[in-house]
Amino acid sequence: MDTLVDYFSRVARYEWWIVIVELVLIGLVVYWVVDFLEGTRGERLFRGVIFILVAGVLVLNLVVERLPFDRLQFLYKGFLIAILIVAVAAFQPEIRRVLIQIGQPRIWTGSLHQLSRTVEALITAVTELSAARIGAIIVLERQVALGEFIETGVRLDARVTADLLKTIFYPGAALHDMAVVIRADRIIAARVQLPLAEAGAMDGIELGSRHRAALGITAGSDATCLVVSEETGAISVARNGRLVRNVTEAQIRSYLTSTMTATVPLVGRWLKRHG
Repeated sequence: MDTLVDYFSRVARYEWWIVIVELVLIGLVVYWVVDFLEGTRGERLFRGVIFILVAGVLVLNLVVERLPFDRLQFLYKGFLIAILIVAVAAFQPEIRRVLIQIGQPRIWTGSLHQLSRTVEALITAVTELSAARIGAIIVLERQVALGEFIETGVRLDARVTADLLKTIFYPGAALHDMAVVIRADRIIAARVQLPLAEAGAMDGIELGSRHRAALGITAGSDATCLVVSEETGAISVARNGRLVRNVTEAQIRSYLTSTMTATVPLVGRWLKRHG
C-alpha cells in the first residue's frame, strides 16, 4: 500500500493539465487502433499485448524497483522488448494496411468513381451469373464488422471486378462454395461460412442453403446480401433478416446505393443523385 501511495504521490507532482493531455492522447491512440482492428484477429492480439505492457510497467514501477531484484528487473525488461518485437511481426498485415491507407490520396473524386464502379461491377456480376444460372452469395459489410466469419474463409483482399466474382463462383472452382465478403471496394474473403437461418418456407417456397445463409448473416448484422439462385437464376436481396426475391437491376442498384450510403455517407449521397 505504501508503494502505491508513493507512486501516485510522484504522479501528482506533475502539472494536472499535462497529465490529462497525455492520458487523452494515449486514449485516442488506443481507441483508434482498436477501432481499426475491430472484427479481426489482431484486435484480440492487441488487447493482450496492451495488457501485458501495462502489467509489466506496473510491476516494474511498483515492485521490482522497490526490492533488490536486479536480475528479475533485467529479465522483465528484456521480456517486454521481446513482446514488442513479436507484436510487430504478428501485426504485419495490419501495419501494411495502415501504411497503404496513409499513402493513398484521400480525394473524394477518386472515391466516388471507385465506389460507383464497384456498384456497377456487382450488378454486372450478379446479372451474368443469373443468366448462366450459377449460384452465388455476396455479403456487403457495413458498420458491423464480420471478422469472425471472414476468418472461416480464404483471405483475398482484391479489388471488386465482375470478372473476378464470376471466376470465384464458377462451378468447380476452388472458392465457388459458400460466400464472398466485400468491404467497400475490396473483396475481403471468399469461401466464407455463414450462419444459417432456421429451415422454413417463404411465400410457399422452400428456402435453400444460400438463402438461409443470407437471412442468417443479415439477421445478426447490418450487412446487405445478394443471392443468385442456382436453380432458377433469380436474384434476391437480404437485409435486416428479410429476403426480397426476384429483384430487378434497378432495385439492385437502389439496394447497393443505400448500402454505400451507410458506409460512406458523402459518397452515398453522390451515388443517389447520379446512380
